[in-house]
This record gives sequence, C-alpha cells and structure tokens, in this order.
Amino acid sequence: MPWGSRAGGGAGSGAEDWGGPVAGRGEQRVGLLNGVAAYGLWGLVPLFWPLVDSAGAVEILAHRMVWSLLLVVVALLVVRRWAWAGALLRQPGRLVLVTLAAALISVNWGVYIWAVNSDHVVEASLGYFINPLVTIALGVLLLKERLRPAQWVAVGTGFVAVVTLTFGYGQPPWISLCLAFSFGAYGLVKKKVALSGLESLAAETTIQFLPALAYLLWLGARGEGTFTSQGTGHAVLLVSTGLVTAVPLVCFGASAIRVPLSTLGLLQYLTPVLQFVLGVLYFHEEMPPERWAGFALVWVALAVLSWDALRTARRNRAKALRLRAEADGMDGTARTDGVAERDGAAEVGGALGADGAAEVDGASAQRGQAV
Repeated sequence: MPWGSRAGGGAGSGAEDWGGPVAGRGEQRVGLLNGVAAYGLWGLVPLFWPLVDSAGAVEILAHRMVWSLLLVVVALLVVRRWAWAGALLRQPGRLVLVTLAAALISVNWGVYIWAVNSDHVVEASLGYFINPLVTIALGVLLLKERLRPAQWVAVGTGFVAVVTLTFGYGQPPWISLCLAFSFGAYGLVKKKVALSGLESLAAETTIQFLPALAYLLWLGARGEGTFTSQGTGHAVLLVSTGLVTAVPLVCFGASAIRVPLSTLGLLQYLTPVLQFVLGVLYFHEEMPPERWAGFALVWVALAVLSWDALRTARRNRAKALRLRAEADGMDGTARTDGVAERDGAAEVGGALGADGAAEVDGASAQRGQAV
C-alpha cells in the first residue's frame, strides 16, 4: 500500500516545481517514496514471473486478469467509488474505448510475461526505454502534433537506435516494438477515456474477466490447468498476480497527486533501468557490442527528450507566473485609479488563460489522467 494517508498538500505552500503547483514538501516526500515504490516494483517484476513459469504465459495472463479484478473490486468497496461505473455504462463511445484499452493492455501484459519467461528481459526493458519516443511518434501520426526541434532529434536518434539493434539481433526487436507501441496506444486511448487508475483497471479487467475465466475453466476441464495440480504454493503465487498488478498502480496513484509531472517523467526510467540490470547481471543475457551501441543511442535520445521537457516546463511556468503578475498589477492599477481598462486586462487575461494557466494546469490534468 502507498506511504502516507492524505491525498494532497496544503494550498499556498509554495512548493511548486516545473510541472506546476503540487503538494507541500512533506507530501512531496511521501509522493516521491510512492513513486520510487511504484516504478521500483515494476522494475523488479521480472523476478516474479519465472516463479509461475510452469503455468505458461497465457494461463498466467488469464490469472492476472481474474485476480486483478477481484482485488480491485475489494478496493472499490473500501473507498466506495462506484458512481463512475453508471456514467460509463451510459456512454457507449467510452465503453468502446475501454474495450480497446483492455485489448491493448492484454497484449502488453501477455507479451511481457512471455518475454521474461523466454529469456528476453533485456529486450523487454528496451520496450519501456523507447516507449516515450513511440508515444511522441504516435502523437505526430495520429494527433497531428507538432514537435519541437529537440523532440525531432530524440525521435530520429531513437529510430537510428532501432536500426542498430535490428542488426544486433539479426531482426527488428519485435518484442520491444510490440511492448512500446501497445503501451503507447494504450496511453492515447486512456486519455480519451479519462478514468483514474483504479477505476480504469476495474473497467478493463471487468472486460477481460469473462474471457479469462472461461479460458481457465477450459484448461481445467482438459486437465491442463496448473492452479490445482501443482500445490498450494503455486496456487498462491497465481493469486498473487493480482497484487503484482494492483499494488504498484496504487503507489503510482498516491505519487501522481503529490509530485510534479517533471519528477514523474524522470522516475519512469527507473523501471526499464532495473529491468535492464536484471537482464544483464541476474539473468545473464547476452549483450554484444552492437546491442550496447543501440541501447546507448536510446539513452542519448531519452537524455535529449528529458532535457527538452524540463527546459520547456520551466519556461512555461516562468511565463505563467509573469503573465499572472502582470494581470495582478493591472487589477491593482484599475482599483487605484478607478478606471477599468477592460481591453488591456482582457488581453492579458486571455494570454494567461491560453498560454499560462493552460500550460500549468495541463500538466496536472495529465497527471490525473495517468492515474
């Protein structure tokens, strides 16, 4: 469970960062601990899946879907958050998007479990290293977003890295690409759905539940299921797949409402770093020179991307504060002179709304959508 008991910091604490207004320092510490816990647990997940390897990737995936839903239902009963479900059922368009999100995350989970249990931990980690680059590329292709020069450099460097790794592996890194594109597309769909992490997981696993349960019952009827045939320990581990799914997500949710977006953006790299280290040092997967070269290019691309994001966030925050100060100054002058300079104030206020507040509040909105 996440550290800390409160969901936000005191207003007016002055503890802001480049991603916009956030909680006070104590709450930020709690958020940072939860963020490290979330991304750290996701990074250490490769140690868990081999423990249930005898079940096979598809059976493990089905158990993950079933037990995740049961755990999430218990959590929703505790927090008493059900109003979203009725609203969702009355919106067929959002239901279609939730179904698409469930399909995408099913592919992502299944490929990842198979990759880890088939000795492809390093290649799986690459998928999450390049995910930010793929997300940007999808934004350009599907949403017609315009990139800053540094983002073009990062995406171009990432493309060169994939080409380099293609030569290193003797084929395109399909596992990495599948993980990155499925998760990138999942993120885009989730933005349209706009549910919190707990609610989103509940909706998606509800859709997954019946097919997953039917598959497990079919396996059991054929005598091929492992849940009841390999001892209590194995059954407990399969049930624990629900915890493996839900606990990091809860920690992430507790972090996202407390720390700046810029901090979360940097913390996310903890997951693939840990996976990469496990793949090389614990699972002893091969890393010939051309693979090192490809990974090095990916890391350069991510460094450029992170630098650009932090610089842009800092500029946007400074601009928002400057425009807000100018607007406050105009209000003061108007009160002193008794003259309502409506045209000038409206112009500055409009600039603040479009360029300043939107930049700062947009970061908070993205954090909310992410959880």
